[in-house]
Amino acid sequence: MQQERAARPGKADAELSKNRARLHLRAGRVEASAEVDITPTGLLSIGALVSMILLSVPPIIRAAKER
Repeated sequence: MQQERAARPGKADAELSKNRARLHLRAGRVEASAEVDITPTGLLSIGALVSMILLSVPPIIRAAKER
């Protein structure tokens, strides 16, 4: 019995599918910069985590009001 493996995208394909964001802030003498690279899978997992946090807030508030 043989198993076939799905072809994984190469490094060049992974580089093309990344999302990149840069931020540069300056306020008076304070300066900050940040850069983020994220893949679509990472973006999906972040979205799932944020959704779970937002969905857990109403039951917590409801439980706090019952006290």
